[in-house]
Amino acid sequence: MHGRPRRPAKPEDEGAAAAKAAKLRDLQGQVLHNHHSRTYTKEALGLSFKLLEINPEAYTAWNYRKLAFQHNLRDLSDPEAIKSAVDDELRVVEVALRQNPKSYGAWYHRKWLLNQKLAPVDFKREFGLLDKLLKVDARNFHGWNYRRFLARFLGVPDEEELKYTMDKISDNFSNYSAWHNRSILLSNLLMQQNKGFESKQKIFSEEFELVIQALFTDPSDQSGWFYHLWLLAQTSTPEKPRLIASWPSNGAKLSSSFVREKVEQNTLSSIWCYSLQERIVPIVLYFDEPVKGLNPSSVKLRSDLVFAKDIHWRPLSVTDSGYSNCWATQLEIANEWNDLHQFSVEVSIPCSDDIVSRSGSHYNCPVHFSFSIELMNCGDTAEDIDLFRDPISWDCSEPFQPHGINNSISFDQLKTSSELVQEDSKWHLERLSDEIELFRELPDENSKFLKLTLARLLCACAAIKSRGRSLAERKGYCEEALALLSDLIHLDPSHKRYYEDERSLVLMDQLTCNMETFMKHCSVQVQPNSAPMNHVQLCRLSLTRIGFAERLLWVQVLDLSHNSLRSVEGLEACQQLVCLNVSNNQISNFTALESLTKIISLKVLDLSFNMIGAHSIDTTRYICSSPFSHKIEACEAFEECQQKDINVEDYWEAILFFKSANLTQLDIKGNAVANKENFRTLVLTLIPSLKWLDGECVH
Repeated sequence: MHGRPRRPAKPEDEGAAAAKAAKLRDLQGQVLHNHHSRTYTKEALGLSFKLLEINPEAYTAWNYRKLAFQHNLRDLSDPEAIKSAVDDELRVVEVALRQNPKSYGAWYHRKWLLNQKLAPVDFKREFGLLDKLLKVDARNFHGWNYRRFLARFLGVPDEEELKYTMDKISDNFSNYSAWHNRSILLSNLLMQQNKGFESKQKIFSEEFELVIQALFTDPSDQSGWFYHLWLLAQTSTPEKPRLIASWPSNGAKLSSSFVREKVEQNTLSSIWCYSLQERIVPIVLYFDEPVKGLNPSSVKLRSDLVFAKDIHWRPLSVTDSGYSNCWATQLEIANEWNDLHQFSVEVSIPCSDDIVSRSGSHYNCPVHFSFSIELMNCGDTAEDIDLFRDPISWDCSEPFQPHGINNSISFDQLKTSSELVQEDSKWHLERLSDEIELFRELPDENSKFLKLTLARLLCACAAIKSRGRSLAERKGYCEEALALLSDLIHLDPSHKRYYEDERSLVLMDQLTCNMETFMKHCSVQVQPNSAPMNHVQLCRLSLTRIGFAERLLWVQVLDLSHNSLRSVEGLEACQQLVCLNVSNNQISNFTALESLTKIISLKVLDLSFNMIGAHSIDTTRYICSSPFSHKIEACEAFEECQQKDINVEDYWEAILFFKSANLTQLDIKGNAVANKENFRTLVLTLIPSLKWLDGECVH
């Protein structure tokens, strides 16, 4: 039970426990014997009852009783006899719940019985049982889950159940389960647009007033804070999904060649695109929330280019859910030409029932943009490009010199009209601003819930200001949020990593939100025999997480070295990325790098001086949302490694990562895995395109 300390065991308790365990083992043996022999007599059922009376978590006993109930039911035809059999089973469940009110098996058995619909359900009895149990422990989530089951079974309106949650919250503001059930009911009522629930603004305003009473009554109780967090999520996110960024951006001019003099004079009017060397044009669409349903019907392309394959949109996500913020397609050019030629591509996304968010909202914000592609087969002005004749070097010791960023790159993200966004966000912003002022008045300065909620409110306001393009007003919000998160790192060290991740998101937002700030970290760099590539350097910022990847879609060279990154999730959106440096971070496994397998243009990767392979049993991989964490898929790469006498059990994660890599340069020195037997052989086997490994020419 909540709030009840455990008593230390006494000698007499230990003796009783030993006797109970012996009895339990004997009963389990008899029940298992009856189960295997399919003995369903009254005496056998009595033994299973005794077992469940002692241990309600004996799942086999519950399954045995289900089979016995179905078997014995065949001999019953009288409705009263059937009702009596059902009542007997319900009483067994009640006895088990007295022993353990949170027994999964007991609650499931009761639901199973009612779902058989063999006899009329005594709902007065069922709700009475629930009332007794919830009086003992008002936060018993099994009881609340069963109440939702009964309400659906009986057809109780959500409005009535909402009133019940209010009664329970009035009895005790600390009833987390009642707050949670309230959020579920409100979501249903608002989605169905029930009478009285047509206006989200009205409902959420009332809910904010309710939860604020709870927070001011007891600021140290977390139940109300969690409900406030749910309300904040509903208030700070747009009601409909929107496209917020794309690559190429509207009006962009891509080129497969360049003139060096124009680069040096900063007069280059087009963007050199590496993938055009292979006659491929990636298109990336980035939405403000995860969506699904992108296809040639929902996203319309028009061009004078001829494409070799049908257009297929794929979600750039490391999960298998089918939803993603970022979607991409690869256009394979089939045209033939002899000299300089320019083509156009138009992309239109009309209102669509196919594109839908996780919350069930359909896309209804039409967008149209276009870009051009300049292709050259050969010519006197084209440079001889060999990106990887020499290894790419990263020098973080010298100050970064920003210069020459391409004029055709749009820092102004693709958005709907400012007026529409501001009108949609007006109430949200007013509500959040009121909340900020209110929480600043709370006296408990060392409350972690207060500081975290205030930081989230400030970030939500900053996000709305960004959508409305009021960038100047965002600075104060971000700086105050950073200060609060820094306080939380010291105030609540047990959740330090979470606060560091939140701090990193705010910092990334602050650095990339406008051209003036971002330009300090950007440049166009050209090496001998190379090409002009858009370079961004975000080093030594103590970043633990990558955020706002929609602002990095145009980046070709990205330096994230000397941070504290534990994953590169988010970079899968950067389909233009050719060179990536994540050296001197805290990456501990290849699972944390799975996002990179989705970037077909990635050729240079520096992983040196991380912690890959430092732990023989690395459980941190399961924190990642990557499928690498959950499965080992059979593939030719495993067979290929086995033929080279490589122990695939030791390297399965590395094999899954490197099998899809098409790298020319890899640096992995300074990681424990680099010193392991056969690792170098594994890398060279799986990446035949590799030319440079840790600075040494291998092909």
